[in-house]
Amino acid sequence: MRRLRMFSPGPGRRSENREKGRFVLVPDPKVVREFLTRYASLRIAQAEQERQATARELADVSYTLCVMMGATSIHEAVAKADELLIAKGRGPAAAEVAEPEEEKDLSLAV
Repeated sequence: MRRLRMFSPGPGRRSENREKGRFVLVPDPKVVREFLTRYASLRIAQAEQERQATARELADVSYTLCVMMGATSIHEAVAKADELLIAKGRGPAAAEVAEPEEEKDLSLAV
């Protein structure tokens, strides 16, 4: 399995938001998106046919998402990941593309 870079590289790539007087590391949105995609795929695969190997991998991906997002549950991790991806997508180019009203409150994964 290939190694994934979980956090944005380079010095000074910390969030300007401070949490209790400390800098907060922000996960790389590309890696977060990859883990969300893997999580969704594994959930679908497990729903179609339960397998022990798929369940183990789903547990690993769920745990990793929780750690990356600083969450205590997978639902909280997915919600935080959604917020991160939406916030990172609001650059100058993304501001020109309006989000359809019916998709505005949909989670990216779960």
